Amino acid sequence: MEIAKVCDSLVDWLRERINEAGARGAVFGLSGGIDSAVVGALCKRAFPKSCLGLIMPCYSNLKDEEDAVKVAEKFGIPYKKIVLNSVYDEFLNILDKSDDKMAIANIKPRLRMITLYYYAALNNYLVVGTGNKSELTVGYFTKYGDGGVDLLPLGNLVKKQVRGLAVYLGIPQDIIEKPPTGGLWEGQTDEGEMGITYEELDNYILTGRAKPEIEEKIKSMNRKSEHKRKLPLKPAF
Repeated sequence: MEIAKVCDSLVDWLRERINEAGARGAVFGLSGGIDSAVVGALCKRAFPKSCLGLIMPCYSNLKDEEDAVKVAEKFGIPYKKIVLNSVYDEFLNILDKSDDKMAIANIKPRLRMITLYYYAALNNYLVVGTGNKSELTVGYFTKYGDGGVDLLPLGNLVKKQVRGLAVYLGIPQDIIEKPPTGGLWEGQTDEGEMGITYEELDNYILTGRAKPEIEEKIKSMNRKSEHKRKLPLKPAF
């Protein structure tokens, strides 16, 4: 499907799903990355007068915050900045001390999820997530964090397809080219943490072909993260 039709289809899909739910519009996080920029632009097209982007720094890179504002202003997206530093600090203060870097880092996206649902409730909006098919396939998202959303418009697009959509929508080039990161800690990148490149991952998803070690790594990550892609299990009786 040509990119213009993909864009129109996603905008229509967002509008239909949100209207079906009896909601008024969409709320989403603006992180300064390509995925959130694309989602923001799509939501603005679907609900020009009833969408809201939340910029939620939590000891985040200042450049990411600046890029999030740049996207909001370029597309005319209403936005709020909610600084979560003090909430994060206070939450850590009441928990058992730990050196587990990932357990601590995952608090950040879960605080953002709470914030998104607060504003969703205030406005009768649905929470629109920014995850793409590449991330979903290997479980590269925080359960009940950035994975805690109502709709995933990019869920059937791999990363390189998201880049194509970003170009079509007019996302600033520096944001398109910037190394993807979850913003969990200083210097963290998606590819560095996954141990594979998006090119390798996308190619395997689209063609089923990869070097044996890459294929096994993707399959292993998919198996281990299966619980993230399903509702909680319950007994048969």
